Amino acid sequence: MGGKQNNEESDPREMVMKALPRSAAISSVEYEGPEIAIYSKAPKILLDDGDKIKALARKMRKRIVVRSAPEVRLSHEDAEKTVRQLVPEDAEITSIDFDESRGEVIIEAQKPGLVIGRSGSTLREITRQTFWRPNVIRTPPIESKLIKQIRYIIQSEAATRNKVFREIGRRIHRPPLIDNGWIRVTALGGFREVGRQCIFIQTSESNILLDCGVNVGTPTKAFPRLDMPEFKVDQLDAVIISHAHLDHCGMVPFLFKYGYRGPVYMTAPTLNLSTLLQLDYLDVAEREGKLRPYRDRDVKEAILHTITLNYGEVTDIAPDVRLTLHNAGHILGSAIIHLHIGDGLYNLAYTGDFKFGRTRLLEPATFTFPRLETLIVESTYGHPNDKMPPRQEVEKKFASIIKRTIKRGGKVLIPVLAVGRAQEMMIVLEDLVSKKRIPKVPVYIEGMIAQATAIHTTHPEALSKKIREMIFHQGVNPFLSEIFVQVDNPDQREEIVEGEPCIIMATSGMLAGGPSVDYFRMLAPDEKNTLMFVSYQGEGTLGRRVQKGWKEVQMRTRDGKTTVVPVNFDVTTVEGFSGHSDRKQILNFVKRVNPTPEVVLTCHGEASKCLNLASTIHKVLKVDTKALMVTESMKLR
Repeated sequence: MGGKQNNEESDPREMVMKALPRSAAISSVEYEGPEIAIYSKAPKILLDDGDKIKALARKMRKRIVVRSAPEVRLSHEDAEKTVRQLVPEDAEITSIDFDESRGEVIIEAQKPGLVIGRSGSTLREITRQTFWRPNVIRTPPIESKLIKQIRYIIQSEAATRNKVFREIGRRIHRPPLIDNGWIRVTALGGFREVGRQCIFIQTSESNILLDCGVNVGTPTKAFPRLDMPEFKVDQLDAVIISHAHLDHCGMVPFLFKYGYRGPVYMTAPTLNLSTLLQLDYLDVAEREGKLRPYRDRDVKEAILHTITLNYGEVTDIAPDVRLTLHNAGHILGSAIIHLHIGDGLYNLAYTGDFKFGRTRLLEPATFTFPRLETLIVESTYGHPNDKMPPRQEVEKKFASIIKRTIKRGGKVLIPVLAVGRAQEMMIVLEDLVSKKRIPKVPVYIEGMIAQATAIHTTHPEALSKKIREMIFHQGVNPFLSEIFVQVDNPDQREEIVEGEPCIIMATSGMLAGGPSVDYFRMLAPDEKNTLMFVSYQGEGTLGRRVQKGWKEVQMRTRDGKTTVVPVNFDVTTVEGFSGHSDRKQILNFVKRVNPTPEVVLTCHGEASKCLNLASTIHKVLKVDTKALMVTESMKLR
C-alpha cells in the first residue's frame, strides 16, 4: 500500500488533478509523449485562466496542454461552418482539417494573421465556440503532395497515434529506477568517416540514438553498426534526428522494421524532408536492383512515431533526459541536439552538420547553451587546408563561370543535393539574374529539387530573416521566379541538351545516381559545356573521380549498354556554397561556444580531418578531445 501511495503522490497526473478547480470538469489527464494533456468538459475555464496552467507547468517543469474532451467538441461539419463565420473572408482559407488525436482544427490560409486576429482574439473565439484548438498554417505558394500525404497519415491514424503517444508518455514520465550517474557514448557510424552517422548515448536510466544514417556511396560501410552487443533495438528509449540528409536519417525506418516502437524527435521541416528522401532512397534502390533495407510501410510507421519540436522547446524524452533542439544553419530544420542528463548532472551537445556563418537561405548556428560538459562536433572541412573564400568572391566566381559558358554557347551542369544546396543555389541564381550579373537563361530543375523546394515554401519561418522579409513584406518569393523550369519527363533531357544555352540543376550532388548522371553522360563530350561542383564529393563517387581529373569514365546508357564517356567539358569546383562550416568557422564556433565544454569529440569527417581537428581544439581550448573510431565507446561520467 505504502509503495502505491508514494507512486500516486509522485505521479504528475495526480499533481495536475489536485492543482485544478472542480469547475474545470476534468474528464482525464493523460501522458501524450512528452506532454501532459488535460482533457476537460469545460475547457473555457482553463483557457480563460491560461496563466494558472503556465504557472503549473513551470512549477512541475513539464509541458502541459489543455484539450477539450472529445464528447464536447462540435462535429467536423459544424466546427468548419463556425470557423468560416468567425474568420474574415480576406484571410483566404484554403483548407480546414481536423486532428482527432490532438483535438486540433488545422486552418490553412493565405493570410494567417487574419485567422489569428488581434492578440489571438479570433483563435480564442474559435476554441470557445467549437471546443477545437486552432492550429493556423500559411498556405504554401507551391503545394507539396508529400506534406498532404503525411498529414493524411497522421489524421487517418489518429487512434493508433493516440495509443502510441500514451505508451511513449508512460515511459517518459515513469519515476527513475536507478541513479548512479554513469553516461557512455558509443560511435556506431560516421566517426573518422563521412556517412552512416549514428551515436549511441547510454545512461543508467536510458538508451538514446542521435541520428541513424546510411552511406549511399560506400556499399561496404553503408549501414551503422547496430550489431554492437550494447545496442538492443527493443531497449531504445528515443531516437533524435539532427537533419534530413540520408547520411543522418536514412536508416530510421529500418529501426521500425526490426521492432522499435518508441519516439523519434526532430523539427517539422526535418520530418517532411526526411520522409521525401527516405522514399526516394527506396525508389532508387529498386530501380538500380539494390537491397532495400526497409519498406514503405516502415517509413509510415516512423511518421506515426515522430514528435516534432520547435527550436528552443525543452522536452522530457526519458525519466533522466531533457532535449532541446537549436538552429544548426545547415539545411532547413537542421538542429544542434542538446541533452540535459539527470537533474543538472551532465549536458551534451551534438552539432550534427552545422554552418557557423551566414548563408542566403538560413541564419547561422546557435552557439549558446544553458549548460555544457561535452560537445560532439562535425569535421567535414576540418583540415588546415579547408578554407572557404569570402562569400562575395564565391558568387563572383560562380557568375563569371556561367557567363563564360553561356557566351560560348554551352550549358552549365550543377549537380546538387536536393535539400539545402539546391535552394541556396536557386536564391543565388535568382539574385544574379535580377541584378543582370548573368544572362537570363532558363534554369532547368530536375530530380527531387521541386518537391524539396515546395517543402521550403511551407516553412518560411525557418528561413533567413532576409528571405522572410522578401516573402512576407515585399511579396517576392525567389523560389517562384520565372527563370526556373521544372523538368517532369526524362524524355525532355535530350531536347534540353541539344537546345539553347542554359543552366541545369539536377540531383544527385555527387553524381551517384539520378538525372545528374544522365546529363553528365550527354554533356561531358562537348568542350563548350561546364560541370560545376558546388558541394562535397564523397570518396568512391563518380563526382570525386571526375573532380580528381579523370578524362574518361565508363557509364551505362539509359537502355542499359556500357559506354566510355570522354570528359571534355570544363570541370570546376566552386567552394564556399557549402552548408558545412570550414575549419576556421568550426574553430570559431568551438571558441565561442558558451559555456566552454570540458570534452570535445570530433566526427563526420575523413580520419585525418577528425584527428587533426581534435588535436587543434585540444591546443586552442586546453580541453580533452578525442576522435573516436566506429565501434569505440567512451565513458563521459
